[in-house]
This record gives sequence, C-alpha cells and structure tokens, in this order.
Amino acid sequence: MLDPTHLRSFVTVARLLSFTRASEHLGIRQSTVSQHIRKLEAAIGRPMLVRDTHSVALTPDGEAMLGFAGTILDASERAISHFGGPQIRGRLRFGLSEDLVLSRLPQILTEFRRRHPLVDLELTVGLGATLRHQAQNRELDLVFAKRTAGQTEGVPVWRDRFVWVGGAELPGLGPNDPVPLVSYPPPSSSRTAAVAALEATGRPWRLACTSGSLSGLHAAALAGLGVIPHAETLIPAGLSPVPARAALPPLPTFEFVLSSGQHTFDGPGAALAETILNSADRLRSGEKRDTP
Repeated sequence: MLDPTHLRSFVTVARLLSFTRASEHLGIRQSTVSQHIRKLEAAIGRPMLVRDTHSVALTPDGEAMLGFAGTILDASERAISHFGGPQIRGRLRFGLSEDLVLSRLPQILTEFRRRHPLVDLELTVGLGATLRHQAQNRELDLVFAKRTAGQTEGVPVWRDRFVWVGGAELPGLGPNDPVPLVSYPPPSSSRTAAVAALEATGRPWRLACTSGSLSGLHAAALAGLGVIPHAETLIPAGLSPVPARAALPPLPTFEFVLSSGQHTFDGPGAALAETILNSADRLRSGEKRDTP
C-alpha cells in the first residue's frame, strides 16, 4: 500500500523541484517531507529523486511514479468527495490562459464537473496578465496561467520554458534573416520574452501576425507566416521546434501557476485547484492526441 500522504509530498517536491518550497506549500517541516520521500522510496525499492545541496531531479522511476501518484491521489479525492460530507456547491469563476485550451484541461474540467455537479463553473479564457488583474478586482475566483521571472504570486503546477515553433510551410530561416514573429498582443508574457531575446541579441524581426487566440496563432504558423514563442510542453499539433540552423536566441523558463485575488483558495476554487495540482503530469504531457 502506498500512503497518499507520502505520495502528496512526492508530487509536490517533483512539481516544485525543491524540498524547501514543498514544505512551505504543504505546511509541514522539511524533515517531514524528506521522511515521506524516504518511506515511499523504501516501499517501492527504488530511488525516485536525485538530490544534492543545489538541485533536485526526477529519476526515470520517479517520472513513472509521478503519473501513478497523480492517478492515485485523484482517485482518493473522488472517493472522499463521493462518500464524504456535504457536496461542494457555489459559483466558480475560472480564468484560463490561452496556452492551456488545447491541453488535457478540458477533460479534467469535465471530470471535475461530474464530481461536483452543484458547482456552477464559469470559464474565461484570455492572457495571463489580464486574468490576474480580473482576479485582483474580484472578477475571477481562480486563475491558471503563466508566471515569469520576478513574479511571486500563485502556487506552481509545473515548470516550463518558451521555445520557438513553426510549421512545415515556414520558409528556410537563416541565422541572419529577420524573424517573422507570430504572437499574442501585449501584455503577453511570451511576446515580451521573444521581443526581449531578439532585441538583446540584435536580431532583426518583424511582426507577421497578431492574434488574441491560440487558434489564430496556430493557423498563421501552419500557413508558414512565421514562428511562435510557445510553451515547450504544450506545442500544438502540426508545429515543431524551429531548427537550430535558424540561430534563434534562447527563451526563458517560466511556471504555470494557480492564483486568486486572495492569499488562499477556498470553496469550489480550492477543490478545482487540488484537482489540477493532482493532474499536473497529465496536463504537461502535451496536446490532446484524440483531438482532430
């Protein structure tokens, strides 16, 4: 039997890649988190984390366990919800970043609605900065979007990085050619990161397409209009990283986080946040392959 408490500590460490941050998030001592990991590793007889004084990384067995742990914790949550006390009810205004629309999140939201039929879920899709502003104004209860360097608000779900992606119709891009940029409008974090990287290296660029929706950017890239700075784990179908011969500058890392206008999640928002955190491994595995 695998202890759900140990699994929850493992999932949190794997998501944050830090024992210190995991202990802060879980509200327990760091030594307790370490003890949970040791007991879990002893139970399966294999190491799941490689750690030193500066870093934490998952072993191949740890990567496999991350998927199992999410499934076990999600099943536990559903069982508690089914047999537990009063059902969660109320209105939940959920803000979702455009990047996540084509992920497996719609499937997870479907499962959440089946589990909590008395929750009135209202979905708003947009740019992260806009969604966070709405949450601060109490117009949204929960936001799932990107957090870039220097931002501190929110609970991390997983770490990611921006990469340059394009379609098969993209003309050969040489190391000195102006970069045709396909991007969201300001205040998009991916646009800000791309422009900053290009300007820092002196690489000429032009704006080839601006769209407020991922479907618009996707269509432009498929048509060969230009390249998109996009989350590495959520690259849309038909697009792929731009070849190294284009000599595009590297882009920064970021985190997908859950946040609200308050310091804590409560009610329906807390329930959905827990569901998403337990499903992080499913979400970051890329676009739904069963989508036509």
